[in-house]
Parts: sequence; structure tokens; C-alpha cells
Amino acid sequence: MADDYLARIGKLIRDARQHRGWTQSQLADALGTSQSAVNRIERGNQNISLEMIARIGEALDSEIVSLGYAGPMHLRVVGRRRLSGSIDVKTSKNACVALLCGSLLNNGRTVLRRVARIEEVYRLLEVLHSIGVRTRWINDGTDLEIIPPARLDMDAIDADAARRTRSIIMFLGPLLHRLDRFRLPYAGGCDLGTRTIEPHMIALRRFGLDITATEGQYHAAVESSAAPDRPIVLTERGDTVTENALLAAARHDGVTVIRNASSNYMVQDLCFFLEALGVRVDGIGTTTLTVHGVAEIDVDVDYSPSEDPVEAMSLIAAAVVTESQLTIRRVPIEFLEIELAVLEEMGLDHDRTPEYTADNGRTRLVDLTVRPSKLEAPIDKIHPMPFPGLNIDNVPFFAAIAAVAQGQTLIHDWVYDNRAIYLTDLNRLGGRLQLLDPHRVLVEGPTRWRAAEMMCPPALRPAVVVLLAMMAAEGTSVLRNVYVINRGYEDLAERLNSVGAQIEIFRDI
Repeated sequence: MADDYLARIGKLIRDARQHRGWTQSQLADALGTSQSAVNRIERGNQNISLEMIARIGEALDSEIVSLGYAGPMHLRVVGRRRLSGSIDVKTSKNACVALLCGSLLNNGRTVLRRVARIEEVYRLLEVLHSIGVRTRWINDGTDLEIIPPARLDMDAIDADAARRTRSIIMFLGPLLHRLDRFRLPYAGGCDLGTRTIEPHMIALRRFGLDITATEGQYHAAVESSAAPDRPIVLTERGDTVTENALLAAARHDGVTVIRNASSNYMVQDLCFFLEALGVRVDGIGTTTLTVHGVAEIDVDVDYSPSEDPVEAMSLIAAAVVTESQLTIRRVPIEFLEIELAVLEEMGLDHDRTPEYTADNGRTRLVDLTVRPSKLEAPIDKIHPMPFPGLNIDNVPFFAAIAAVAQGQTLIHDWVYDNRAIYLTDLNRLGGRLQLLDPHRVLVEGPTRWRAAEMMCPPALRPAVVVLLAMMAAEGTSVLRNVYVINRGYEDLAERLNSVGAQIEIFRDI
């Protein structure tokens, strides 16, 4: 019995290590042990304490076990069930984390409505709590109230929580107006390959921020007299880069012009929030933003982030791969128009209601009904572009959609180093995906999905794609260690069950 338990633990550790792309030697270095010891652990030939399992999980950013409560969450999926009825799109994960960072600009009370209750938000709340920010869930846990202290205690920052979220990088913009010197842990989040903070620094240096990186931390020093003397041209039209520049410009007492800015959904939501704080932003929805900053912000603000177009795309893909008729409500249509145009070319049968306005008073929504369709592979390759192009985060869902279409589809995921590689996990479920290089995958359809037991990929969107394929597969599948899905989706399994899926949440440690 004990040997079986150790073998199961060893297999979980091996799968988590391989998904992170580490060798046994790299894991051994992170743990301060030998490669041979890691090898024995993975083979189930060495006794291992809960403390060591937790250390391994922290090193791999994989919730193999967490001390203090039951072990990692898994999903058992009974496939080949048709979905039906309607399901609402939740508020945007990426907007919510930007607004949490943006709340540091405000000395007053901030209330954010219908905040996504996801792991990424929880990690940021843990960081905010640790530095003295008071937060509480109000209105039956639906909304979030945020009240900052007179002075932030950066020495008390929860480094473990900070390292588990890429969003911590967006603390740089607001903090440079509060502190002359501070430290932040290195950013973490999804395993998507090497991502440098240099594009952020190109923008933030203009506001006097200087960063040196040592021993797992960013050491920040701020020259408060510095100010942009000409437009800031971003070298990368990235969402978080643009948001960091906006956050820095918001409390710069002057006019800041940001060029080559992202105009994506979360950036627009942040702009609308800044306007609620009293910061004028011209050019919202374009690649040139002009920010009329204010030196002090002390207002009580109430803001409703808009719905998440990537979650909406997830639900569209769920309907497509399970050959279901499903109505997806509160879809932010302006951020899915390219995706729907591609799907129409492939033969998707759907209709949509007239547009109506989101709770933020600005974003356009529709209700979308998807019907079972006979899809053909698109003529052109699927590739992302900055908004208004096909959303970078929506590319993985086209791997599952292309797998049920007739013909070959080329997917070119040029943005991230590793993400396309994780899409080949669909082959474990009967897919026929050929990795041409780290960025290009050739998908052959249609697919006869089959059940499998596998470890969750360490990147959010590919992980959800695997779950969707399991929902379409004949038989019962198991997806292990779904923490990464919980980083970006609130109660996804339960909500899919409400429209006909059969997904059981369980823990085995």
C-alpha cells in the first residue's frame, strides 16, 4: 500500500516537472538535493515527507500538495455529453487584476463589482493584505472593497503569493508614486517561456524608475523629479506593458502620451476606471493614449469591470467541440468579432441578439447562440495579432475547434515561447497535432476523441483546451492538478455542469 502511494506521488512529481520543462537535475538544484534523489522520488523508491512534497510543489509552481488542507484538485470528466441551455460570461480576469493593481493609486475607498473569484485574484489579495491594504468581500461575496493604508509596508510583502502571479509586475506603475525605494519578488504565473520586463522598463524609466534584479527580487529606486518630456513609445504593444505605463501616467501631474499602446479589453477597462478616479484619458480604443494625470487621487469610487472575451471564447469552443446548442450570454462582442468571422468562414451556425451595454456603461455585449455545425478548416492560418486582431489568448481554443473540423489547420502562436508545445497534449486524447516548431502546430481533423488520464498543462488556456477535449471524448477522463485553470476561471466545472457537462471535482491526497 505504501509503495503504491509513493509511486503515485512520484508520478505526479515527474509529470509536473516534465510539464515545467525541467530536468531532474534542475529540480534537484532548486531543492538543494541530488539528481539521484529526485530520480528515486519519481520512481517511488524513496520515502518522502509532506514538507518535501510541498517544497517540490512550490519549486514547480504546481499544487502537488498544500499543507493545511486537502491536496491538489483534480477533475473527472464523463465525455460525450451534449450541452444545452444558457450560461453567463463572468467578468474579465485580466481586467480585475489590473484594477486591483490600479486601486493602489487611490487613497480613498475602491469598490469593484462582480470581481472574478479566481486564484490569480486571491494571490494579489494576499499580497495587498501583506503590505497593509484592507480588503473585504461585500454584498454576499459578490463585490470587493479595497481601502489602502496611509503607508504601505513593503518589507512585509508576501513573497510566495507574489511569485505565483505574473500580475505583480503591474505594482511598479502605482508604487513609483508612493515610495522612493521598494522591492518586488520576480513575477511568476503561467509557464509560457522567457518573458523580459524590459518593455516595462522602457516606459517606466521615463517616470524615474530604476530597477536592479538580484536574488529573486526587483530592487526599485525612484527619482521623483523625473517626468516624460516627449511621447512614450512602447517597444511592445503588450497589455500589461500598456497598463503599467497608464498606471504610472495616472498620478504624474502632467500630460503623458503613450504610443503603440494596446487597445485590448483589459486596457480599456483600466482606462474607464482611471476616468472614474478623475484621470482623463483620450484615445481609448486606439494605439495612442493621452493621459491627463493628477498628483493625488483620494476618491470613493465604485466600478464594474466588463465581461471576459476569453472566457466567452472558451464557452463557444465548449459548444463547438461537444456539438451542442448553447447560448452564451453577456458576450463582449467588440473583442470577439475577428474570432467569430473566422468561425463563420469555417461554417459555424450561430446567431446573436442586438447589442446592449455592460455594467461599466461602455462595453458592448450580445447573447450568442451556437448550434452544431459541420466545420471546414480555414483557408488561412490561425494567428494572433494585437487588438483588433484575433486575441492572443484565444488562439489555443482554435486547436480544439480545428481538431473537429474537416481538413488541416495551421496554428501559428508566435507570441509565447512554449505555449504551442502544450497544445500537442491533445494527442493524448486522440488528436492529430504535429508540432512544426515551438510556435507552429498543424492540426488534422476531424478527430475521434478518446478518454485519458493526464496532468494539467502548466499554461492556463491550453489547460482549458484539454478539459474541453475531455468533455467531447468517449469515456471517462481525469485531469490532474487543475490549479492553473482556477487561476483564470471561477467555478468552471460547476458552471459547465449547469449546462449538461458531467465533471466531478476530487482530491486524492
